[in-house]
Amino acid sequence: MADHGWYDDSDHHEAVQQAERATRFGWSAMAWSTGVLGCALITTAVLCAATVAACVFVVVSSHY
Repeated sequence: MADHGWYDDSDHHEAVQQAERATRFGWSAMAWSTGVLGCALITTAVLCAATVAACVFVVVSSHY
């Protein structure tokens, strides 16, 4: 800071830009992980529905 002038805010602006980059990275990571968890939830729901349908088919077909 001693090498800069009295009104030099370059250190502050650099810190603000670094914080903005970190914030964007954080939001991107949260969006990505939410998307992955959402896809996993949908896949699990579809597999459970298919399992129930297969069980119902086995039970119904065994009575005939």
